[in-house]
Amino acid sequence: MPSRTNIASAYTLEALDHGVRLITAPLGQRNSASVALMFKIGSRYEPEPIAGVSHFVEHMVFKGSRRYPTAKAVAEAIEGVGGELNAATDKETTVYWARVPGDKLANAIEVLTDIVQNPILDPKEVEKERDVILEELRMYLDSPGDHVHTVFEEELWPHHHPLGIDIAGTEESVRAIGVDDIRRHLQENYLGSDLVVAVAGNVDHAAAIEMLEPTLAAWPEGRLADFVPAEPLAEGSTVRLLTKPTEQAHVVFGTRCVDYHHPDRFALDLMNCVLGEGMSCRLFLEIRENLGLCYDIHSWTGQLADTGSAGVYLGTEPRRAQDAVEATMAQLHRICEEPVQIAELTKAREYLKGRLLLRLEGTGSLATWLGGQELLTGRILEPDEIIDKLDAITPDDIMRVASDTYARQPLRMAAIAPIEDSVGLQRAISWS
Repeated sequence: MPSRTNIASAYTLEALDHGVRLITAPLGQRNSASVALMFKIGSRYEPEPIAGVSHFVEHMVFKGSRRYPTAKAVAEAIEGVGGELNAATDKETTVYWARVPGDKLANAIEVLTDIVQNPILDPKEVEKERDVILEELRMYLDSPGDHVHTVFEEELWPHHHPLGIDIAGTEESVRAIGVDDIRRHLQENYLGSDLVVAVAGNVDHAAAIEMLEPTLAAWPEGRLADFVPAEPLAEGSTVRLLTKPTEQAHVVFGTRCVDYHHPDRFALDLMNCVLGEGMSCRLFLEIRENLGLCYDIHSWTGQLADTGSAGVYLGTEPRRAQDAVEATMAQLHRICEEPVQIAELTKAREYLKGRLLLRLEGTGSLATWLGGQELLTGRILEPDEIIDKLDAITPDDIMRVASDTYARQPLRMAAIAPIEDSVGLQRAISWS
């Protein structure tokens, strides 16, 4: 039976020398090609004294390499052909990517592989970039809508667990990271066995292998260090309030959820869509549109290898914060206790399906979508498989997953607001 959604079905996956896995995915008659180098390393693997080293490394490789000795040379090698390049560090991955005209794919592969294999790591540049990262950390402190998420994660992953530390580290840890730490991180963690190279767009698999072959021998094989497992949450809901003279109260509350290996992860995503994604979800329509209690409100889920997080963010007038939280809690009770109507469930399904298919039209997003699945789970689910899983989810599944997530676990809250007392907020997140 032909695929209903063949956008991402015609990919090729091959294991190359030194454990490197290559995925290529042709995308119609695209003029562009995107390549992503995806490493299974991120902030949860870092010891606390040098927390943020993965992010620091990501910054430093763009400062110059053997073939491209300056940051200007690195940028011009891609931008000079009309392309773009960037990188991102997360809790479990570090990704370097470039998007270029299709006939310049070899240039992009050469640039990306050279900067991660042969960075110069000039001590003077390390000191400059240290100041840049410290300013980045301070920028988030000045943005309470962003900072509140970091405070929430500190509550959700307590006792200095790596998951509770900002991906960029802390001021103390960033100041402690030296050139030797950066070099050691590259040598010990940028391994062929933990690298997926994903290419999408105007691409030929055999040609991509040929472009990669000169670099394969330089990828050492090895085993990534074990991450620190997530410990169970302590009983009892908690609130952490940072009293600051902000115009709004910024509130995040939530708890743990299933990991990305768990069969319930699709039901969790669908439940979250009904609850708090988009402008037609329950939280937006009820808390913002009907009650007028806040300007911004949404829910989210995030999965990791052995755990995850789910919660709600809302920004509201400080004097209405408790009312907004209580109204949001009422919606959590509702989704745990009342079956979702079929029409609402169908709308949420179609929303997720449409977002998936639209995302896969871009060469960069297709490359990282395929590569991320292979890197983290070792299995690539095609769009049709995901759509079938979404179609199989019932209202009872939504209630069960919502209850497992919100009703049967203690909640954690973080708030940044000009509020002196957290008693009202503590009372508001009581499940009884």
